[in-house]
Parts: sequence; C-alpha cells; structure tokens
Amino acid sequence: MMPSNWVRNATISCGALFLSACEPNPGDVASLGTLERDRIELVAESNEPITRVLVEEGEAVEIGAILIQQDTSRAEVALSRARADEAVARSALAAAEEGPRQQQIAQGRARLEGANSAVTTSKIELDRAISLAERQVASQSRVDEAQSRYDEALARQTEAEAALNELLEGTRSEDIDQARARQASALATVRDLEITLDRAATRAPVLGVVESLPFEIGERPPLGATVAVVLAGGRTYARVHVSEPLRAQLQTGSRAEIWLDGRDDPLPGRLRWISADAAFTPYFALNQHDRSRLSYLAEVDLDTEDGSLPIGVPVEVTFPDLGS
Repeated sequence: MMPSNWVRNATISCGALFLSACEPNPGDVASLGTLERDRIELVAESNEPITRVLVEEGEAVEIGAILIQQDTSRAEVALSRARADEAVARSALAAAEEGPRQQQIAQGRARLEGANSAVTTSKIELDRAISLAERQVASQSRVDEAQSRYDEALARQTEAEAALNELLEGTRSEDIDQARARQASALATVRDLEITLDRAATRAPVLGVVESLPFEIGERPPLGATVAVVLAGGRTYARVHVSEPLRAQLQTGSRAEIWLDGRDDPLPGRLRWISADAAFTPYFALNQHDRSRLSYLAEVDLDTEDGSLPIGVPVEVTFPDLGS
C-alpha cells in the first residue's frame, strides 16, 4: 500500500497538469472590433448655397475631383474689387520708385521764377511807396499795403523754392516703403479671396469612395458643416479593443488573423498601432485582479488591399504567435 503523502502529491501534480492543459492559448483569445477605412469629412468653407452636386453616394472619385460646388457670386465681386485696388497700389508704387517727371520739375522751376518776379515787383512798389511817404505825397497806409504785398511774395517764393527742391531730391525712401507695403497688402487680399473662391468647390483630397452627402442643391450649409464624407481607398484595417493580458505581450508588427462572418479563412494582417492608454477605466483605480478588464484600442492593417471588403462590419482578431 502506497504512503498517503505520495498519493496526495500525485493528486496535486495531476490536477495542476490538467489545469495547465485546459488554460487557453493567449493567441486564441479574440479581440473584437470593426473593419474600417479612413473616413475624411470635408467641411463647408462658407455658408453660400450649394449650386451643384457632381457625385453620388457610393461613387468612386479621383484625387481633386469636385464633389460639391457652392455659389461664388459674392466671392467673385469681392475679388474683382480687390484686384482693382491692387492695380492702383501697384501704379502708386511704380510712380514712387520712378520719382518726379521732368514735366513736374519744369513746372516747379516756372513757379519759382514767377515767385521771384513777384518779389522783385512788390519790392519796387514798396520802395516807391516809402519814397512818396517821405515826401508826404502818399499816406502811411499805402506803405503798409505795399509792405504786406512784399511779405506775401517772399512767402510764396520760399514755398516755391522748397517745392522745387523736393522734386529735385526725388521720392523719399520712407514714401517708397509705404507704397510697397500698401501694394503687398492689396496683393495679399487678392490671394486670400482667390483661395476663398477656389474653396467654394469641395474636392476629394484622396482616392476613395463617397460615403455621404448630407446636403442637397439649394441648401445653405452652416460654415464648418460637413458637406461630404469620403472613404479613403487603399488601406483597410481592423479597429479592435485588446484586453490587458494581450496588451502586455503585443508589439507593433505582431502577426494577426482577422475573422469576418461569412468567410471560412481569416485574412492576414499586422498590428500597426496600439494605444498606450487604457480605454474606459483608469488604470490606477484597479487592483491586480481587475486589471484584466482594461481595454486598449488597437489598429491592425490587412495585408490585402481588397476594396470590396465591407466597412463597419464586426470582426474578431487573434494573434497566433502569442503563447507559441
């Protein structure tokens, strides 16, 4: 008869072996989620009414294809006004850089000569009035009037001389800088309105399929509202939630198998990204037993680029290399 201790130890060893054999392989634990492609929401750049819808939902589109066209009447008027203002600013800058014309300088010299002549004439009249007043032939008021005309002629002479000197020196660098700044500002306004006019047409930023067109012709979408949704072509991936025990063993590039309803064989894939932060529950609120309830968002790229795969359907993802 065997000793009781031997029986007890054998029983414990067999029980442990049985439990370890029944423990599931981590690679067989499925992470649940959906099949996805990148969704790009295109928003309205203005609240102008929609004049044309050039595509239909489900239609494949190329990069740059126009999907929605909004009214451009206001933008075209504003752009015409801005272009006219820019042309005026450009002409003013050219005139400032060129400086005064020879005709303007000639006019300045002629005005100075006229002012000099007026000074000479008024000086002669003043001297005559003083002489007559000294002989008591003319009154003092006549002398005062002649003096006033002479002072006025001197002031005009000084003004004409300063104006001629300014023309001869040319345009100041400060005036040229100001004219250049005004022209640059006007040009920037034109460019801004050109961009506004161009963005009245909503274009497809990527190759893909139109998923949704929320507005119809004649409707006026609010500024920033989504007017079209495009599913990007190419890469298809599964977005799944991974449990904490799996998260500790996974790394970027881990091999995956994606299971879809209606398919007997899984689709091959690779783990592209997994979140560093748990979803739903903060890690510091959980004890050692409850940490297994944590869930991490992950994205698994499919090795195939089959554009016929349905988007949004449930999938199960397993990682066969774990636990092997």
